[in-house]
Amino acid sequence: MAQFRLPANSRITEGTTWSAPADSKRIQRFRIYRWNPEDGLNPRVDTYEVDMDSCGPMVLDALIKIKNEVDPTLTFRRSCREGICGSCAMNVDGTNTLACTKACSEVDGDVRIYPLPHLPVVKDLVPDLTHFYAQYASIKPWIRTRTPTPPDHERLQSKDDREELDGLYECILCACCSTSCPSYWWNGDRFLGPAILLQAYRWIVDSRDEATGERLDDLEDSFKLYRCHTIMNCTRTCPKGLNPARAIAEIKKLMLARR
Repeated sequence: MAQFRLPANSRITEGTTWSAPADSKRIQRFRIYRWNPEDGLNPRVDTYEVDMDSCGPMVLDALIKIKNEVDPTLTFRRSCREGICGSCAMNVDGTNTLACTKACSEVDGDVRIYPLPHLPVVKDLVPDLTHFYAQYASIKPWIRTRTPTPPDHERLQSKDDREELDGLYECILCACCSTSCPSYWWNGDRFLGPAILLQAYRWIVDSRDEATGERLDDLEDSFKLYRCHTIMNCTRTCPKGLNPARAIAEIKKLMLARR
């Protein structure tokens, strides 16, 4: 299982087991990380038995059922339920993924659910993404231009130029890839990580953007870019099937071409 950051001076203990109704026939157990910063207790793992005959097929369905019908104190993020917003990113069965697109049937035995690895935990399954979003803002993720905006139409690009963005624009900033990366675990204060570097490359290769040189200058740093060691965890875990490792390699190639 991927590592995650515990609150200081704490250890995980065994928590409460919540049994399914006596007449349940198809039970699946969910072992869920729990931590409340306000109660002063150690993190724990609570176990919930869920009757899958009265539950939707996805891990998020089970979490919502647990919160609505069993334990209203369980805390997690969710929004679209369609794999678009990235809100329900968490570690399920040892892999970073989206709870809304992960089927319970894909897990043999107990479903182990933890917050995203190596981020401070706000509460239960909610990680603190403040630093992650600050890194995203640092790459200036918008079209930067010098020439005047055309008065009668938008800035155009060819079909081929548009296709250069395929595999990049689909990123939903769920942070699954960055929090699966050991280099980001140990150097996350300075290494931008796979998600942000993929986003940076998305703007570097956009034919409408006129700040390519400045963008590459901003990434020319021994930590921001070059802490990537092509471990490939990012690509393996991306719930959208994207390839952040390739995007990082393409940025490095552009850096070499400038020398």
